[in-house]
Amino acid sequence: MRTIGLTYDLKDDYLAAGFSTEEAAEFDSPQTIQALEDTIRSLGFQVDRIGNLRVLMRRLLAGDRWDLVFNIAEGARGPGRESEVPCLLEAFRIPYTFSDPMVLALCLHKGMTKHVIRDNGIPTSDFIVLQQAKEVEKVRLPFPLFVKPVAEGTGKGVSTHSKVESAETLRRTVTQLLEKFQQPVLVERFLPGKEYTVGIIGTGSEAEVIGGMEIRYGSSAEGEIYSYSNKAQYEGRISYHPIEGPAKEKVYQIALDAYRVLCCRDGGRVDIREDERGEPQFMEINPLPGLHPVDSDLPILARLHGMPYTRLIERILTSACKRNGL
Repeated sequence: MRTIGLTYDLKDDYLAAGFSTEEAAEFDSPQTIQALEDTIRSLGFQVDRIGNLRVLMRRLLAGDRWDLVFNIAEGARGPGRESEVPCLLEAFRIPYTFSDPMVLALCLHKGMTKHVIRDNGIPTSDFIVLQQAKEVEKVRLPFPLFVKPVAEGTGKGVSTHSKVESAETLRRTVTQLLEKFQQPVLVERFLPGKEYTVGIIGTGSEAEVIGGMEIRYGSSAEGEIYSYSNKAQYEGRISYHPIEGPAKEKVYQIALDAYRVLCCRDGGRVDIREDERGEPQFMEINPLPGLHPVDSDLPILARLHGMPYTRLIERILTSACKRNGL
């Protein structure tokens, strides 16, 4: 029986180490780890919980090995944080799920991602990345604009203040984000239309859309944006609906094109929003998607399209095993 190692960053560990709730937002709950372990076992594998990067390093040096590692470790700091565990596994020639270090680092940097997307002819809103507050003078995009940290997830740094209507507000928001997150800031044209997220499973030519959903905001939501607050308290604020109508095929194609162009593997999720003309635009991609069985977007949209959690994980594993000749 093959053994699958499980690498992850546990939220409780980082909270105990002094991280704030927002700083630890991307890390996983015990429920997610238990659900993954139970599901992978039910598929006929042995499961070995490894944990985070530091534990992985100790175990590798002690001689431990696995047939495959199911990796959902986010890393703690920096734009290359999601690449840390895959880099280490590459060095020891241990196969793992999801994308390689280059892809994970590229996709975490929203500005770099949009450069690749735009250069490949995939529609995305005009943008600029600012390294310093004084660079606000370089912005020539029409208002309203949308501002967010360039390398965060889970809606961190996104709030009602992210939509800006004036040069003064832009300067203030950019300055605050630079100081708080200590990383560049992405400024892009605000997209006022419908918002979607699309799930994809597989690798290369075998990658396929498993479904998508429209994100709708209720009266109690913090504005019509997928903010940190709205994501953290989505019940009662947000509702999810299968994508319908003429936009569906175009949204799916943009998502699949982006996934393939960026060389993502095994599974991921693409966020898309319509512009003022109703044309779908690529926003960002998550090649290391959240996998909480109830709360995470990929399992939610899979359920909306008749795919239970066990089948979702099975398909991710099948893709990874096939890639690695297992």
